[in-house]
Amino acid sequence: MRIIKPLYLLLILLCVGHIGWAQAEIYKHVDAEGNVTYTSTPMRGAKKLDISSSSTSSPSQPRPRNEAASADFPKVDNATQRNRDDARHRILMDELAAEERLLAEVRKSLKEAEANPETFSGADGKARLTVKHSEKIRTLQQQVTQHEKNLDALRIELSSNRK
Repeated sequence: MRIIKPLYLLLILLCVGHIGWAQAEIYKHVDAEGNVTYTSTPMRGAKKLDISSSSTSSPSQPRPRNEAASADFPKVDNATQRNRDDARHRILMDELAAEERLLAEVRKSLKEAEANPETFSGADGKARLTVKHSEKIRTLQQQVTQHEKNLDALRIELSSNRK
């Protein structure tokens, strides 16, 4: 029984610690090869994107309904909020356009690499792909997949931005 109590305490502490993680932060990472990755996990060299949403309340913390309770809450007029939303939308659209360009470039490189395989002739006279070429194809395919995931994430974010 002595071991069980600390385990329950640890479990409760872990659960309470995760409550604040409902609102994810978005990070953008560009590696040495120019590949862009968007993630909710901080990584070395990643920059935190400021894409605050127009509604910041969470279900666990509803906004105060009456004027007296929200008197000290900062107010933003509709025009200011609209400007913020528009700026956020422009940033996301710029990121989307850049990601689409990168995807097109990687797809073009992949198509060219597939059309021009690097081969060598074996002892039996048959042509075989080089390991270097196979690695190049695999890397390009991974880049295509990553750019497609980034585009999906940006499109989801854009669809939630415009209601």
